[in-house]
Amino acid sequence: MGKGKYYITTAIAYTSGKPHIGNSYEIVLADSIARYKRKDGYDVFFQTGTDEHGQKIELKAAEAGVTPKEFVDQTAGVIKDLWDLMDTSYDKFIRTTDADHEKQVQKIFKRLYKQGDIYKGYYEGMYCTPCESFWTQSQLVDGKCPDCGREVKPAREEAYFFKMSKYADRLIEHINTHPEFIQPASRKNEMMNNFLLPGLQDLCVSRTSFKWGIPVDFDDKHVVYVWLDALTNYITGIGYDADGNSSEQYKKLWPADLHLIGKDIIRFHTIYWPIFLMALGEPLPKQVFGHPWLLQGDGKMSKSKGNVIYADDLVKIFGVDPVRYFVLHEMPFENDGVITWELMVERYNSDLVNTLGNLVYRTLSMANKYFDGKVEQTGVTAEVDEDLKRVVTSTADVVAEKMDGLRVADALTEIFNTLKRCNKYIDETEPWKLGKNEADFPRLNEVLYNLCDSIMTAAGLLEPFMPGTAAKIAEQLNCPIRSFEDCRVSGTFPASHQLTQTPTMLFTRLKVEDVLDEAEKLMESQKQEAEKAAEAPVQEEPDVVDIEAKPEITYDDFAKLQFQVGEIISCEAVPKSRKLLCSQVKIGSQVKQIVSGIKAYYTPEEMVGKKVMVLVNLKPATLAGVVSEGMLLCAEDQDGNLALVTPEKEMPAGAVIC
Repeated sequence: MGKGKYYITTAIAYTSGKPHIGNSYEIVLADSIARYKRKDGYDVFFQTGTDEHGQKIELKAAEAGVTPKEFVDQTAGVIKDLWDLMDTSYDKFIRTTDADHEKQVQKIFKRLYKQGDIYKGYYEGMYCTPCESFWTQSQLVDGKCPDCGREVKPAREEAYFFKMSKYADRLIEHINTHPEFIQPASRKNEMMNNFLLPGLQDLCVSRTSFKWGIPVDFDDKHVVYVWLDALTNYITGIGYDADGNSSEQYKKLWPADLHLIGKDIIRFHTIYWPIFLMALGEPLPKQVFGHPWLLQGDGKMSKSKGNVIYADDLVKIFGVDPVRYFVLHEMPFENDGVITWELMVERYNSDLVNTLGNLVYRTLSMANKYFDGKVEQTGVTAEVDEDLKRVVTSTADVVAEKMDGLRVADALTEIFNTLKRCNKYIDETEPWKLGKNEADFPRLNEVLYNLCDSIMTAAGLLEPFMPGTAAKIAEQLNCPIRSFEDCRVSGTFPASHQLTQTPTMLFTRLKVEDVLDEAEKLMESQKQEAEKAAEAPVQEEPDVVDIEAKPEITYDDFAKLQFQVGEIISCEAVPKSRKLLCSQVKIGSQVKQIVSGIKAYYTPEEMVGKKVMVLVNLKPATLAGVVSEGMLLCAEDQDGNLALVTPEKEMPAGAVIC
């Protein structure tokens, strides 16, 4: 009898580009858990997919000269191909452009609005386009987005808001009474102390400044905020209906047993998502696990640096299962893991070639050499046999304990410790010596039988993590892959049946210099692609940029502002600031000190000598400890790029702008 249902999800991948190996890690991690649960007797449903709306997608599509739908169709295909390449056993791949999903998001939005959880207002704050998030000045870190560290820009627009505070106390109580809800515990503490306990602000849940999103059907000037759209995939994908007509599948599977996500989006999944569910009257997921990141050993991945590592490139060099093994084994439970080409070669040769591959090859070769590939129990035993059996048969329970705690790397380590014990058993029994004397053949047969029995147990335990390798081992030993129950007992290997008589090495040793040569070629190719993209003709920008109109003013209002031409006579970067320049600006016979947030667009050297438009009578302010006595006027395009406003003809410093 089965153990019941188990519904596991990954975060849906954002279709802004091809995922690197750090993104691919999550789908492999989820797959190993899903496969383990199936093997352990659960009725598993594993969902993944793609997140396809938002301003960033709209901009990327425009840059590529295609429609947003064409852009996401292509990128979603790349992502799905990668997930398939990594041998992941998902049951559903959802896209947020799926018609049934979009319909339900509209119904959910309307329901929340009608029941008073969503209201209409205006939003003004600092907006991060990559994260699709608004921030207050106090939430910024060094003037940048606290989530991704990128530039933000001021934005004001009409929007609908969700009353987060209405459900905050209920969520706090749930987290306190369900300690397993947020894992690891450090993530729970972060959410409670940094967000919930200080008090939640109402959440912007619609946008009007772009069009690529699900329209609010009763106010089509608005599109649904990308996070409300994306998060609901976990229920729409299994048949949720906001009108109360949810499918039998939904009733069976919800609540989710595990949302597996990256630590960078845990706030959305442990605060926003549970509150949305509370408002809909639905149960909360049982557990949200915010896994750490897999980092490039020499710093942040960048195409221009040529150091982005992709799963398909790794597979070409190492194979699918070695890549699965590496990303699962090298990721600690709570801390970030590191990937380098050198470390992959080291793990490949030591763990896969030596510990696993050589064990299987040596055992099969000796069984064929001495017994024509047919081994059996002879009863000629020794004390060392019992120790081997004890270690091997106890591993399944240890693996189950680790996996039930989501400690996947530790589970893999336990299996490879068992394989190492098998190799030690060979050293202890010295079968090559037993093979020299026919009188020792009964003992040799027992030893080789114990090894075949132990290897089949190890293959059964490896199956969730390295399914292709487990199948190859089973094929060479001519046995079906074992269940977890069979992995808990010894002596179940069928006696005197025929092993393969042509054993092959599971893995072939690699030379680190050869791999580094291949990596160098990949890096050079990335750099060339980045240079080619930079040199490609730029897509024509729109002739106009529309912004929301501000309230009308009178001439008297305008007359209060004093604009003059200024000449920048010196400029330097503001210490401890990543965005500010401090300019000395000559205006008539005066020199004013003006601080401007334009360091990303101009160097201090480029500023000197420029004639610029200056708002002269702005009240002085202190920025990053430096007094600013005016404002340099800039133009800003739809991507947030800035350019100083300069006079068309030569004008003296101090000339009035009217």
